[in-house]
Amino acid sequence: MRQLDRPFAGLESDIHPPLNTHEASVEADRCYFCYDAPCVTACPTGIDIPLFIRQIQTGTPAVSAKTIFNENILGGMCARVCPTETLCEQACVRQEAEGKPVKIGALQRYSTDYLMQASDSHPYKRQSASGKKIAVIGAGPAGLACAHRLALYGHEVVIMDAREKSGGLNEYGIASYKTIDDFAQKEVQFILDVGGIVINNGVRLGDNLALQDVIDQHDAVFIGIGLDGVNSATIEGNELKGVSDAVHFISQLRQAKDYASIAVGRRVVVIGGGMTAIDAAVQARMLGAEDVTVAYRRSQQQMNASVYEQQLAQTHGVTLKTQVSPVKIIEDNGAVAGVEFEFTTQATGSLTGTGEKIIIKADQVLMAIGQTFDATAAQAFGLAMNNRRLHVDDNRKTSHEKIWAGGDCIDAGDDLTVWAVQDGKLAAESIHQQLSL
Repeated sequence: MRQLDRPFAGLESDIHPPLNTHEASVEADRCYFCYDAPCVTACPTGIDIPLFIRQIQTGTPAVSAKTIFNENILGGMCARVCPTETLCEQACVRQEAEGKPVKIGALQRYSTDYLMQASDSHPYKRQSASGKKIAVIGAGPAGLACAHRLALYGHEVVIMDAREKSGGLNEYGIASYKTIDDFAQKEVQFILDVGGIVINNGVRLGDNLALQDVIDQHDAVFIGIGLDGVNSATIEGNELKGVSDAVHFISQLRQAKDYASIAVGRRVVVIGGGMTAIDAAVQARMLGAEDVTVAYRRSQQQMNASVYEQQLAQTHGVTLKTQVSPVKIIEDNGAVAGVEFEFTTQATGSLTGTGEKIIIKADQVLMAIGQTFDATAAQAFGLAMNNRRLHVDDNRKTSHEKIWAGGDCIDAGDDLTVWAVQDGKLAAESIHQQLSL
C-alpha cells in the first residue's frame, strides 16, 4: 500500500450540494401537500413533511426547521445520510406518477441548516427543573435524541460515552463526503445548547463504568451503545498485512487531520454488500485507489446498500461483483496479493457454491460483513436478550424497571440514524411518563 501526497478533492466536497433559496422555493412548489401523505407514514420519526415544505414555500424556513426538529432533533444529519430514496421519497406521490419525487431530503437540509446557522437563539427552552437525573450510556444518535427530549422536560441528563468525541456513527462511521465541515460535532453542540445535558467521554460500560453504579445514582438509565464489535471472516489469510475491517478504515479516515496519513492500496477489494461496504469503497477510490471492487455473496438486488448507493459507487468507478463468496486471501511475502472467491447460486432457494472460482487481485482487503453487540455487561446484569441484542418493548424499555435502550443494540434495531433517533425519542417519552407518576 501507499500513502498519498495530497487528499483527493472529493473527500472534502459535499456530495449533495445544498439548495439555495430559489432552488428550495422551486422544489417546494412541486409538493402536492397531500392530506394523507404517504411520505409521513414512510418517515420513521413521523415528521409532518407536507407542513415543513409548505413553510418553506411561504418563506419561513426557521419555522419549517422547528417542525422537523420537533420530531427529529438530528434532522440535519438525517437530511444528509438518510436513504430517502427508500423511505419518504420512495413513497412520494410524484415518484409514483412521474418517477421523480420531491427532493424531501434536500428540502429538509435547507431548513435545518438555515435554523442552525442563522438563528440568534436556540429554538427550544427547557421546562423548569424536575429534580430527576437520568443517565444516557452512549452519545450516538439514539442517546442524543433521548437526552434532548428528556432535557426539554426539565430533567438533568448525564451522557457517558466511550469515545473521545460524541456523535457515535455520525462522527465515526459515515463516509467523509456525506458529512463535511465537522457537521456531526456542530449538531452535538446544537443539542447541548438546550441546556441540562452533560457529556462525559472516555467512559465505557463494563470497563470503567459499572451498570449497577449507574442505576444506583440515577432515576432512569438509557442504553444506546450501538454495535461496538466487528464480525470477523473465518477464511484463510484474514490475518495478513493489508486486511482490515471497513468500519475502522472509515473511522480512521473521518478522524484524520491529514489524508496523506491514510494508507490505501492500488487494488482494493471490499467484502460485503451494505452501506459500510459502499462507503469504504467510494472513499478508497477518492483516496487514489486505481481499482476497487465490492464483492458480495448474493445478488445485486439483495444488497443491503440502496440502489442509489450502488449507483453512486459505480459512478465513482467502483466495480460491483456479486454472487461470489470469499474462500481465502492469497498471500505474497506475508502481504495480500488477491482474494479467491467461489461463485454462488440460489437456484434451490438456499445459497450454495457452484465450485467455479475466480481470483481478484488486491493489495488491500476491507471486511464489511457486519458488526456485533458486546453483550457482556448486559448479560452479567441479567437483562433479557433476543437475537444477541437487548430485548425491549414498544416503549424501548428493557426487562429492568429502570433501564431503557435504543439504536443498533436492541433486538428491533435498524442500522439507520433516523431509526435510532426514533428509539431515543420514544424511550424519552416513556421515561418521562414513568418519572411523572
